[in-house]
Amino acid sequence: MLVRRLLEQAAATPGAVALVAGDGAELTYGDLRQKVLAVRHALVASGMEPGDGVLFSVRPSPEALVLALGVVAAQGVVVFADPGAGPEMFTARLRLARPKWSAAESLLYMGSRLGPVRAYARRRGLLLPNLGDLEVEGGGRLRHIYVGRWLPGVPRGALSYARSTRGTAPEPLDLGDPDAPAAVIFTSGTTENPRAVVHTQASLSAALDLFRERLPLDPGDIVHTDQLMLGLPTLISGACWSMPPLSASPADFARLLKERRATHTFCVPIHLAEILDIDPELPGALRYVLLGAAPAPPAILRRALSATAPSAKVLSVYAMTEILPVAIASAQEKLAHTRSGADGDLLGEPLVRTRTAADGELHLSGPNLCRGYLGAPPLDELPTGDLARLDGAGRLVLTGRKKDMLIRGDFNLYPGLYEPAIAALDGVTEAAIVGLRDPETGDEQVVLAVVGDAEPGRLRDRLPKVIDHDALPDRIVVLPELPRSGRARKLDRDRLRELVRGAAS
Repeated sequence: MLVRRLLEQAAATPGAVALVAGDGAELTYGDLRQKVLAVRHALVASGMEPGDGVLFSVRPSPEALVLALGVVAAQGVVVFADPGAGPEMFTARLRLARPKWSAAESLLYMGSRLGPVRAYARRRGLLLPNLGDLEVEGGGRLRHIYVGRWLPGVPRGALSYARSTRGTAPEPLDLGDPDAPAAVIFTSGTTENPRAVVHTQASLSAALDLFRERLPLDPGDIVHTDQLMLGLPTLISGACWSMPPLSASPADFARLLKERRATHTFCVPIHLAEILDIDPELPGALRYVLLGAAPAPPAILRRALSATAPSAKVLSVYAMTEILPVAIASAQEKLAHTRSGADGDLLGEPLVRTRTAADGELHLSGPNLCRGYLGAPPLDELPTGDLARLDGAGRLVLTGRKKDMLIRGDFNLYPGLYEPAIAALDGVTEAAIVGLRDPETGDEQVVLAVVGDAEPGRLRDRLPKVIDHDALPDRIVVLPELPRSGRARKLDRDRLRELVRGAAS
């Protein structure tokens, strides 16, 4: 399925450029195909068996892509467990995933094994596990493959990625069951109950097809992103995947968009805002700007439309790790929905099967749904935790999160129902509503936090025109920015509660 389609595309256009790395190095489709097959051959020859989990600790790069595809081609399972998550969480995740292999950069092996380097990392707040001493459940140590030049700390007997990619390898006759696990992605949970999404080649392949339906990709297109789920459909389409440097600054990202004449890109909304702060105009070659991983505030959508050519499209993607994509809406659609006074955040026409439960929770299903959670029964349908409805045009509208509900007397307040309308007001860049619970009554003081130059008193006067009376905040707090966490820069509501608890109105 997934790997075979990529190999077939690579065989059809071997001389075309498939990848441009962060440093500008190019990899052709022919080289990509040869390296994936060579890695697969080396892993199988070294004892990898179908279903073997591979703890994957390689940052986004051409090497990471080749290695991950080689693992899946060898019928292994790529396990994204993040060794920087902390010792207890990492150990809990390993206990659930039970990998038999580890793939990591040689620098990480050195940092996780050598005492002085580990001590330095600890002082920087990074608690690294000793990857070289990890054991397989039932006895024995993990097998290893390292990326980069050999460094002290790389386990004895580890395979070298560089050596594994040299030479030719036989065409694989069997790439495995498309419905067998191919990737495990840890998303949440606790040390007692870690949670990991299991995707198959079939579910990932279906996801790529849905992206390609809404996002035309052709040979000659250049897609600038570090996101695997946009990079893979790029390669299957015969286009060129342009990777930004690791930890690229907004200035670096903007510069490479121009220099490489990118036609497509993906940004987290707050990241796009940082890019536009540096250069308010995006390159004229850019035809598609995808926003995702977090809600796109109206202010950022307006800036994106102003920054792009009239013919370019700005799209907002609603997706979850378990099932992606779910819906895609244009910036114009989302802004028109907000201007109309309708509640909630427009997500767009659903690309998958939807069902709304009695309490308003959105349930999803389709061929791109993950197999389930590791260690749990297979999923037929995903309860999202999101509250949603269908509008008159059959489009999904997000109205809130079940866990974010605030209680005010007999009124249940869902922040997501009102935040888009508030963020669309003049002078407001972003808006978020949180509750501070009263321990005696159980009710919550409703606090509206805004970013922008809106004066709280005047803003309060305008709020009754855009939100329900029962949702009006008890306090309005102006902040320089909203707290965010994780690579996706999602709103950190717990941290926001701490910030507004003692803040003056």
